[in-house]
Amino acid sequence: MNDERIQALDPATKLSVVLCDCTAAAGALARAHLSGPTASHYLAQALAGVTLLGAETSQDEETVTLRLDCPGPLGGFLVEATAVGTLRGYTKQKILNDFDGLGAPKDAQVLGESGTFEIIRSVPGMILASGAVAVGSPVVGAPRRGDRPAAFIAQGLDAFFAQSLQRRVRTAVAAAAGDDGVPVYARGALVECPPDGDAAAFAAVAETFASGAVQKALATATVSARTLLKKLGLPQAEVRRTDPLSFACRCSAERAEAMLAAIPEAERAALPPQIDVTCHMCGRTWTVATRRTEEG
Repeated sequence: MNDERIQALDPATKLSVVLCDCTAAAGALARAHLSGPTASHYLAQALAGVTLLGAETSQDEETVTLRLDCPGPLGGFLVEATAVGTLRGYTKQKILNDFDGLGAPKDAQVLGESGTFEIIRSVPGMILASGAVAVGSPVVGAPRRGDRPAAFIAQGLDAFFAQSLQRRVRTAVAAAAGDDGVPVYARGALVECPPDGDAAAFAAVAETFASGAVQKALATATVSARTLLKKLGLPQAEVRRTDPLSFACRCSAERAEAMLAAIPEAERAALPPQIDVTCHMCGRTWTVATRRTEEG
């Protein structure tokens, strides 16, 4: 798969599917933030998760934000997906020396045993909808995968749909980062059963998620959308929409200058003639003047 989000529908069961691959976008963002392997692993997972949520957008300028606050060393993350498929975000910590270079990180060690997910849909100047769910181990009523809790981010997404939206959804996200901190893959899958959908078919799909087969398929080097649909037991699902994805940020030199212009003049006078302003969402740094130059 290229960096894209695919939406499909199985006519027989009425189950809907969202698949995404945002590997290149995750790599560009991790490099911009100079993230280590552990932070990049969770940044890539988070981007895959918010990309799945981006299928919910319905307005041109709409943005979906996925935020996690957690007690573990990572501290959490905030990622965004826009209606046009651009992605950005950050983790609160970029380098975790106690975990980097030691193999695949464990959620309980890096994120902690609990956390709060917040999901917000918005357009400029207005919040359209929001919801928050607490996840962890144990959590009363939290979705479970077989005899074990769902992976932390997938658990949060499932819980959000179940508790905030009363919708039957199963999700999986898969990501990995190399020792250089660059994500090797960042992918996600979501299946929803609408009120008139085939409950038995959805139960079978849910079991596929529970077994770990979906997450394993997402981590396959040569994965394709059609292969994933077969793995889900929905080989006849029809692709209805494909959207390209990319890393992009709305920051600019003009926005940085406007931010400085809002600082009282007396405080700006104490600053050096130029300062570097770094965007926390994408890691890019802008060098801007702190005061206007007078023309002779």
